[in-house]
Amino acid sequence: MFKTIRNAFKVKELRGKILYTFMMLVVIRFGSQLPIPGIESTFFKDWFAKQTTDVFGFFNAMTGDSFSNMSIFALSITPYITSSIIIQLLTIAIPKLEELQKDGEEGRKKIQEYTRYTTVVLALLESSAMAIGFGRQGLLQDYNAWNVIIAIATMTTGSSLLMWIGEQITDKGVGNGISIVLLFNILSSIPDDIKSLYYRFIFGQSIPVMAGAAILIALVIVLMVVFAVVLNNAERRIPVQYSKKMVGRKMVGGQASNIPLKVNTAGVMPVIFASSIMSFPVVIAQFFPVDYTSIGGKILTMLNSASWCKPSQPIYSIGLVIYIVLLFVFAYFYTTITFNPLEVANNMKKQGGFIPGIRPGKPTSDYLNHILSYIVFIGAVGLTVVALVPIMASGLLNVSRISFSGTSLIIIVGVVLETIKAVESQMLVRYYKGFLND
Repeated sequence: MFKTIRNAFKVKELRGKILYTFMMLVVIRFGSQLPIPGIESTFFKDWFAKQTTDVFGFFNAMTGDSFSNMSIFALSITPYITSSIIIQLLTIAIPKLEELQKDGEEGRKKIQEYTRYTTVVLALLESSAMAIGFGRQGLLQDYNAWNVIIAIATMTTGSSLLMWIGEQITDKGVGNGISIVLLFNILSSIPDDIKSLYYRFIFGQSIPVMAGAAILIALVIVLMVVFAVVLNNAERRIPVQYSKKMVGRKMVGGQASNIPLKVNTAGVMPVIFASSIMSFPVVIAQFFPVDYTSIGGKILTMLNSASWCKPSQPIYSIGLVIYIVLLFVFAYFYTTITFNPLEVANNMKKQGGFIPGIRPGKPTSDYLNHILSYIVFIGAVGLTVVALVPIMASGLLNVSRISFSGTSLIIIVGVVLETIKAVESQMLVRYYKGFLND
C-alpha cells in the first residue's frame, strides 16, 4: 500500500488528484466544526451522556462527530447512502429503472440524477425531524419557526454540499468520492476511540498489566483487520471455456477464463440493513416518553444492541439472535438482486462459453445458484464474526463501541482497498500511454 502511494506521488497527474482529494477532505473537516446558527452547543453532549443505546453513536461515527457537534454537516452523506440503496432496490421493482440501469452511460447519469433528488428529499425530512424533535427538547436556544427553518435549511444544504464534494472527488480526485468521505469521517473518530481504550484498560494499572493490555488490544485489532481484508478479497473462481469458431478465414475463441464470485458478495449491505431495521424502533422511541418496565419497553431494550451479551441480563440477548438471522436473510436477499445467475448463463451461452462439465443454459444457472448458496453462507458467517466482536466486547467488558470495529471496519477495509486499486489502475493506464507514445 505505502509503495503504491509513494509511486503515485512521483506521477504529476496523480499527485494533483491526491492533493485535490486531500484539500476537499480538509474542507469537510472545517465544515464539521461549524455549528448550526441558533443551537445550544452543550445539548448533545448532555444528551449523549444520558443515552442507553449506541445507535446514535454509530451514526455519529459515520458523520465524523458532526452529529454530536451539530455542525452544518450533521447529516453527513447518510441521506445519499440511503437514497442510493432505495434507488438500487427500486431498479428491481420498476422496469423503467431497470432499463435505465442497462442503458449504458446515459442511463447511469439519469439514475444518478434520481439519486440526487432523493438525497435532497431525505435530507429535508431528516433535518425537519431533528430540528423539530430535538428543538423542542432544548437543541435550539429559542424554539420558534424561524430558527427551525434555519436549522432545516442548514442541514439540508450541508448534506447536499457533501454529496457534491463526493462527486467532485470522484471526477477530479482518486477513488469513489462518497466512499472516501465516509472513510474519512470514520477515521476522524479513531483518536478519541484509542483514548477511551487507554483510560478503560491501561491508565492507572501496573506496568505489566499496562503492557499486557496494550499488546492484547493491538493483537485483537490487527487480527480483525486481517480477517476483514481476507473476507473482502476472498473469491471463488468458476472456470469458463470458450469454444472455437470460424470468423472469416480465422479461427477465434478457445481461450479459458473464469467468473470470480466474491465470498462476501453483498459487502457491508446486510449489516447496514439489519442494523437499520433493529435500530429504527429504538430511534423513534427517543422522541417519546417510554416506560421501559412495560412489555413494549422491554422489547425496545431487546432490540437495543447496547443491551446484548450482558451477563446480568441474558434475556435481552434474544435481540442478538434476531440480528444474526437478519444478517443471513439480507446477505442472500442482496446477492439475489445484484447477481443474476440466469442472465450470466445466457450471456455465456451467446458468447460460446461454458463451464467444463456443465451444459450451457439452465444447467449452468442452476450450478451457479448452487455455488452461490454456500458462498453467501460463508460470507454471512464472516460478516457475523466481524459484527459480533465489538458487540460482545461492549456487553462482556463494558467497553463503549469503537468506530474502527464491526461495520465500520468492513467499510474502512473495503474503501481503502478500492482506492488503492483505483490508484494502481490509473498508474497502469499512464504506463500504457507512455509505451504507446514511445
